[in-house]
Amino acid sequence: MHNNWQGSRWNGYQPHRIAHRALDPTAENSENVTNVCNIERVVALYRQIPSLNSHPPGSVPTSERTIGMKIRPMFEGTLAPRILLAAALATGNLVSAAAGFAQAATPAAPSTAPMPRDIVGTWQGTLHVAAINKDLRIVNKISKDDKGKLKVMDYSIDQGGQGMAANKASFEDGVLKYSIDAIEGKYEGKMSADGKTIAGTWTQGGGDLPLNMERTTPDNAWVIPEPPKPMPADANPGIDVATVKPSKPGTPGKLFSYRGRSVVTINTSMNDLVTFAYGLHTKQIIGAPDWFGTDQFDVDAVPDVEGRPNLKQLRLVIQKLLEDRFKLAFHHERRELSAYILTVAAAGPKFKTSTAASNDPPGFFFRGLGDLTVRNMNMKEFTEGMQSAVMDKPVIDQTGLTEKYDFNLKWTPDDSQFAQFRGAGAPPPPADDANAPPSLYTAVQEQIGLKIGPGKAQDDVIVIDHVVKPSAN
Repeated sequence: MHNNWQGSRWNGYQPHRIAHRALDPTAENSENVTNVCNIERVVALYRQIPSLNSHPPGSVPTSERTIGMKIRPMFEGTLAPRILLAAALATGNLVSAAAGFAQAATPAAPSTAPMPRDIVGTWQGTLHVAAINKDLRIVNKISKDDKGKLKVMDYSIDQGGQGMAANKASFEDGVLKYSIDAIEGKYEGKMSADGKTIAGTWTQGGGDLPLNMERTTPDNAWVIPEPPKPMPADANPGIDVATVKPSKPGTPGKLFSYRGRSVVTINTSMNDLVTFAYGLHTKQIIGAPDWFGTDQFDVDAVPDVEGRPNLKQLRLVIQKLLEDRFKLAFHHERRELSAYILTVAAAGPKFKTSTAASNDPPGFFFRGLGDLTVRNMNMKEFTEGMQSAVMDKPVIDQTGLTEKYDFNLKWTPDDSQFAQFRGAGAPPPPADDANAPPSLYTAVQEQIGLKIGPGKAQDDVIVIDHVVKPSAN
């Protein structure tokens, strides 16, 4: 799950690309990650540059996490048959003249060679991200549905290779345009007169990068990596081997991600690990020692079951790590808590059901404070991301919505939000900035058709009975 939570090209994670918590666009640990809350886009950048594929190994996106999407379409073309008609006016030879006309009027078999202006096919090109001195290979497969509507599948093969479907695509007067809402990216390029190349620009996160593509054949196309196989849905993974080390001082952001078979976290405190593992807010942790919020750890844990874990299984891995390496023990209680309640606004939701594949992980990542991309998440997962990364109190889902959704949310944070990330990213726009986005409460209603506000609710808390700080290994 990219709880990446996913990403954009700028951030480095692919949206598919999803990660779980990271606010560092240069993070390099995301490959099908979980960028969840607090992520900068390291998680996000699906094509945000760094991408969930890179967290100070690669990133987010991601990425997540934002710069890098590519296109590559396949072209199909047919050459119109030429019909040569010969008229014979010969007295006394009508039979042979008629036979000759019938033969000449028979169309030739259509050719499979593409028309010079036919956009359908496979295109590929390289997006150079100077900020991280990295090249991202992009493959676009372009086709048409049974109604003739253009379809673009975009693959960033150096960010994991999971395809992203364009929400809008057109090809008119030799100009290809398409956009991918999940990572707020768009492309526009002009086809050459011979139909062999497209010269264009990829735009994401307010930045433009040149992306020129060439038409290719199946034999010459870059190989798109096979998506990672999911862990069996009924698996209850434990830990084969794990390392826990103090984080390098000064490391920005936070990351929950995958790297091959490993579950990886970077710059995560015990508060981060526990809230993620159990879907809580820090105010639902009672009796924790001070170092829960101050000491940062990098974790690398290999599950004892093959395959990429889903969100539930990822949490199980972290839970077992906490029990084994931190000797964490606690008990549950129910208490009335001050919280934020999420409900559906009067006009109804304004987002769409996710277009992600069933095995794609969810994505929750930031390109900056208050600039959030959500992909393939249900409302409970969304509220968990918000309470973990943004809010100063628990967030409780009372929408009644059960599907997985994709949407973007932009707002101007107030002083109560992103407390643990102040200083990790750009400061929010000043309140008197005419171009600043609205508050979170207004943005949630106007942009996604929900409402969020303060309230009281009975909720679960955990009371710490025992925990030890692990030694570095």
